Amino acid sequence: MNILVVDDEKEIADLLELYLKNENFYVFKFYSAQGVLDCVRLNNIDLASLDVILPDSDGFTLCRQIRENHMFPILMLTAKEAETDKITGLAFGADDYITKPFRPLELVARVQAQLRRYTQYNTMPDISSNILIYQDLMLNIHTHECTLNGEVLSLTPIEFAILKILCEQKGKVVRAEQLFHKVWGDEYFNKNTNTIATHIRHLREKMGDSAEHSKYIQTVWGVGYKSGK
Repeated sequence: MNILVVDDEKEIADLLELYLKNENFYVFKFYSAQGVLDCVRLNNIDLASLDVILPDSDGFTLCRQIRENHMFPILMLTAKEAETDKITGLAFGADDYITKPFRPLELVARVQAQLRRYTQYNTMPDISSNILIYQDLMLNIHTHECTLNGEVLSLTPIEFAILKILCEQKGKVVRAEQLFHKVWGDEYFNKNTNTIATHIRHLREKMGDSAEHSKYIQTVWGVGYKSGK
């Protein structure tokens, strides 16, 4: 599998390349944003690791540009602890974030977890049970496509996974902790309910929904979320 690594700190980029190659990944490595979009366009990238701060651009901009045409998982690296950085990354389409300094083995584990999930959602057999319909929403589990009133919604893999879980439950409340475990699954993730809330908010924006007058995703305060009213 092909991993894109973009980090202006040469030592970190080189270290990530070493650890990822030890896991038999092929690595496309960049120390700046220059040439990254061409690399994505010309190669079959399976996952990207983007540093937030770059000398000629920023990871948020790169993430947004990649998301215009590609849906592979994106992991953001940030040296900042600010919650706004994490929320911004998720809003631009990132699937996960990790704060520097970090342990290289943890990043490799997150890469593997994201690839497992992405592969799972894109290699399921094409049978009728792979179609989920809820009100005006239709989710095709096989093609990883979601439509609303016949219009395709551009969802990240994480957004699709959350919506799929809620639609499968159809009106049953799913606790935020359950959503986190079902989507990420790995215990090393920081169980921050703000992460789920950010993805839910972004889903609502894409569907033209709102927390106050929800048609598709309702917040059950202090408990979790459910599809519909």
